Amino acid sequence: MKVIETVKEFDETLSANPLVFVDFYADWCGPCKMLAPVVEELAAETPDVTFVKVNVDDLPEVAEKFGIMSIPALFVFRNGEAAANSLGFQPKENLKAVLDSVR
Repeated sequence: MKVIETVKEFDETLSANPLVFVDFYADWCGPCKMLAPVVEELAAETPDVTFVKVNVDDLPEVAEKFGIMSIPALFVFRNGEAAANSLGFQPKENLKAVLDSVR
């Protein structure tokens, strides 16, 4: 799963893909580390959705733009707009339901 490294790259990813699942995380975050393989598995099962990660410490302006106050924060963007989100560790079924809610 691609880690977004710049604000420009983030914006371009949203504009170039109809559905984007974003995992906002930090390297020091324990629940984020637990969630990573769950998101990777969901990404492998959902090839029609673009999955990316955003490190909130590296891109605080992106996290601030979407009001990220705690992590992990998972957002689904549809046509460049935030359409659904989930906070904290979630099982794969819950994340799939969030994703399915915007399809």
